[in-house]
Amino acid sequence: MYTKELEVASRLAREAAAIIRQVYETPFSVVQKSGGGGPVTEADKRANDLIVKGLQLAFPLDDIVAEESTHRAPKTSRVWFVDPLDGTREFVDRNGMFAVHIGLAIDGAPVAGVVLAPMQGALWSGAVGKPCVLEVGEQRRELTMQPVAQTKDLRLLVSRSHKSKKTAAIRDALGITQVKEQGSVGLKCALLAMGEADLYLHPSDRSSRWDSCAPQAVIEAAGGMLVDFGGRKYGYEGLEIVNSRGLVACARSTWPMISETVTRIATETGILK
Repeated sequence: MYTKELEVASRLAREAAAIIRQVYETPFSVVQKSGGGGPVTEADKRANDLIVKGLQLAFPLDDIVAEESTHRAPKTSRVWFVDPLDGTREFVDRNGMFAVHIGLAIDGAPVAGVVLAPMQGALWSGAVGKPCVLEVGEQRRELTMQPVAQTKDLRLLVSRSHKSKKTAAIRDALGITQVKEQGSVGLKCALLAMGEADLYLHPSDRSSRWDSCAPQAVIEAAGGMLVDFGGRKYGYEGLEIVNSRGLVACARSTWPMISETVTRIATETGILK
């Protein structure tokens, strides 16, 4: 199941990554989106066009919601969510912490997705009924998240670009001492799937469904979850785009340990309204 979808998404992600690396090696220009939407580059636009055209050719009946395209309400139950360059600020800063996201949702739920790190050459994939897989070159490895016994032992991932006192409040309440900064929602979820971290907190509305669809499919295939600060999954029908209640990612066994604290502080600080 979803074999063709993953094959097409993986191929397009690799082709988009080649474009991204090409632009990365040049003195590219940066434009700020209107309305405070952040930076955009030639790499974003060219990768977006390539992925959208490729998906349209392979799945002509499916809808596509892509960050750098005109957005409209989908008309079908199958919707692709595309972030051609998740972590554009990291791309601009040339630190390698960015990724390509291509995810498929059916009836509002992510069912398949790939996350690719262009500078590392690593691709993570996952789908309903399939394992989470990491591919680097010819090497292929299945990933399964491992439980953590105590909250104080959790290794926390936070945004490199968006510092938050709300995250610090949750960190301190849980007794977490190990914290790492990382760019890209996809790369954070990939680190969780690989067992290199245990918890990701993004306590703001500065992410969208194209940021989270593919990573959610990947981390769920590894035994994890990606939800809002109240523990609820977002819907991917395409009618709502912004992840207005923040993002939390962890192993499924971790959520019961942290849910009361996370939801309480999220409510007190206005993350959950």
